Amino acid sequence: MKNFVEELRWRGMIQDIMPGTEEKLMEGSTAAYVGIDPTADSLHIGHMVSIMILKHFQNCGHKPIALVGGATGMIGDPSMKSQERNLLDEETLSHNVACIKAQLSKFLDFESDAANKAELVNNYDWMKNFTFLDFAREIGKHITVNYMMAKDSVKKRLSGEARDGMSFTEFTYQLLQGYDFLYLYEHKGCTLQMGGADQWGNITTGSELIRRILGKEAFALTCPLITKADGGKFGKTEKGNIWLDPERTSPYQFYQFWLNVSDSDAEKYIKIFTMLSKEEIDSAIAQHAEAPERRELQKLLAKEVTTMVHGAAEYENAVAASGMLFGNATKDALMSLDEKTFLAVFDGVPTFEVAAEKFPIGIIDLLAAESQVFPSKGECRKMVQANGVSINKEKVADINAQIGQESFINGKYILAQKGKKNYFIIKIA
Repeated sequence: MKNFVEELRWRGMIQDIMPGTEEKLMEGSTAAYVGIDPTADSLHIGHMVSIMILKHFQNCGHKPIALVGGATGMIGDPSMKSQERNLLDEETLSHNVACIKAQLSKFLDFESDAANKAELVNNYDWMKNFTFLDFAREIGKHITVNYMMAKDSVKKRLSGEARDGMSFTEFTYQLLQGYDFLYLYEHKGCTLQMGGADQWGNITTGSELIRRILGKEAFALTCPLITKADGGKFGKTEKGNIWLDPERTSPYQFYQFWLNVSDSDAEKYIKIFTMLSKEEIDSAIAQHAEAPERRELQKLLAKEVTTMVHGAAEYENAVAASGMLFGNATKDALMSLDEKTFLAVFDGVPTFEVAAEKFPIGIIDLLAAESQVFPSKGECRKMVQANGVSINKEKVADINAQIGQESFINGKYILAQKGKKNYFIIKIA
């Protein structure tokens, strides 16, 4: 057995751990679970810490269980939240669960014949026929209100930090999550629950329930909540979450997120979000320290995570797309970009619309009459003659050059460039 706790420890992935957990795991293969909230049909990189913990768990010879909260997702977890969340209907939850499993399959082995292959469970399956009276009688009587109110997640909501207080629905959440642990202990031999640091209260309620009802010992482990060096929220950009779904966050944007993290964050993230060994990481950090301006650590981090989530081909495309703004990209490379990536690369670039019937059109008319890339035809003419104008990454030296449909990117865009750094998009309307 590989020492799972030791693996997490050097990676900086342990916040709290119940005494005896490490020893229990070294006795032999066991099962552990992480709960995932299915409030969206995609995971985002905030979920990846828990997913990587499951991946390491499986890699160390144990059986990972991913629990999607089809039942608890209908309620909403109050932990570290300032207000109650919207409740989802059953059809939406079912759709979200199916999408999440497909994404988890990129990290975990669900399909092999290995004894420790991963398993996906949905707590709606065992909660849907559990009546309120049965739950109150069989589970509720074992945990006191005093015990539940002592949890930090509850105290913060009741202390006035939250504007709207806490509903009874949310108050029951830790009991429902506790029952999940009890159920998986009895039916799946699951002896350990893992999650983010904000879940410690809910997780220990589960281990306490197992102790009180079964007289058995169960264990708990949490990882730190990931932060950014500048104090900003990890995984958030001006446009919101960084999603694993390529339709929500393009592989190019995903790659760029990791490429642009700070040096200190790169050192932390490469341990948490990759499967690279300690030796490989220590070597990469040392090399980076010799020439930090080359950002080799960020490039390695971005490569590893993008390849794991989106595959090698999308990683290569993202690298190629990254060269569009500052590298020596070719017209062929530009024309090969899909529309979503093209728009992501040139996000924020001034855009002009030109009617399709205007084409073919002379370069001067296109850039100075039908669009405002240049304020006048005279200025445009001078810039073309000075070799300072490019269309789709190719220099245009002829002031009489005609631009036709063969120059359309994805059938509806032209990229104009004035000088080295000034880009413009002409959209064919």
